[in-house]
Amino acid sequence: MSARLLLAAIFVTASLDAGAAPHVPTFRREVPAIRGMTIGPIESGCHPGVGYGSHAFEATLDELARSGVNWVSLTPFGRVGTLEGRGVDPTFEAPHARNRDDLGRAIDQAHARGLRVLVVPHLWVESGDWRAQIDPKSEEGWRVWAASYERYVLAWAAVAEEHHAEMLAIGVELRSWVTTERVALMRPLLHRIRRAYRGMLTYSANWDDASDTLIWNDVDMIGINAFYPLADGPGATRAAMLERARGIARDVTALGARYRKPVYFAEMGYTTRPDPAWKPWEWPEDLGHPTVDEGAQATATQALLTPFLAERGFAGFFVWRVYADPDDVSQEPAFGFSPRGKHAERVLRQLWKRRWAGERHARWPSLAVETDEISSL
Repeated sequence: MSARLLLAAIFVTASLDAGAAPHVPTFRREVPAIRGMTIGPIESGCHPGVGYGSHAFEATLDELARSGVNWVSLTPFGRVGTLEGRGVDPTFEAPHARNRDDLGRAIDQAHARGLRVLVVPHLWVESGDWRAQIDPKSEEGWRVWAASYERYVLAWAAVAEEHHAEMLAIGVELRSWVTTERVALMRPLLHRIRRAYRGMLTYSANWDDASDTLIWNDVDMIGINAFYPLADGPGATRAAMLERARGIARDVTALGARYRKPVYFAEMGYTTRPDPAWKPWEWPEDLGHPTVDEGAQATATQALLTPFLAERGFAGFFVWRVYADPDDVSQEPAFGFSPRGKHAERVLRQLWKRRWAGERHARWPSLAVETDEISSL
């Protein structure tokens, strides 16, 4: 990069139908839509030298850049024991300090290739339950949980700030927190992150609670984990899935218009199995004997995304996901989400080459600008 990239933190006050928004960012036009890929970490000490920041990771970045990707999403994890939410252990398969260094180096490596970076601190619940259902049960339990989570996210915000990541997610699928009265415990965290990190803030809501999320006024971009079902059972036709996707596109862009913010898919993808658009969040082995069906994955991917190309308020998407080492096929089975080397990858490459309505008309938050531009904004 020719100079240090910063994000312009310029805000205006506006009155919205959804309520007064204290922070509505200035906007620029003609910003490329997010053509993004999530890159999963390989943090285990059993696999040294192939995770974030490694030479293997650089090979993944080079491959993605050649395919048309312009953003990458990096997902450091922390551990939560159970849904009681007693606290977050930031150590995940390797020492936290090492993972922080590796993520910082990974951000730098992405920037060296002209890629923008979204950092998404994730939670792994050891009991196997869904993070959206975390509930410490008592007022004191929630305060302890919020304080622990704040320390966890601020640690990653410091890495994102130091290495100038363009966007940071303040959470992923925290339904029990941000769609309820408990949201009051989230707002102090948001203010502290704003002081620690100067980039764009976002949040990743689950597809079925995005409209109920209560912090959209407090972030810059609306993120949705878009594992939308396009079918109610097996055997759905492409035409039927496409019609369902058109309705989803209308609802998603209406949400963005309500808050006057760009909306994007923080995660999207379908597994490589028959009928992946039916219960897309479930792994194939949970539905019976898994088989690999690349055509079905590609069809569902194309059906969901095609209507969004014409939506002016849609800012793009991140695909879930490939892994930090392109040669490691042990991270998930062939029927998993990864599109790498499959028919779905060809669909994505074609979509990434196309011009989207959001690039011509969407109101985008100010993105990275050169240091010497800041004074003129």
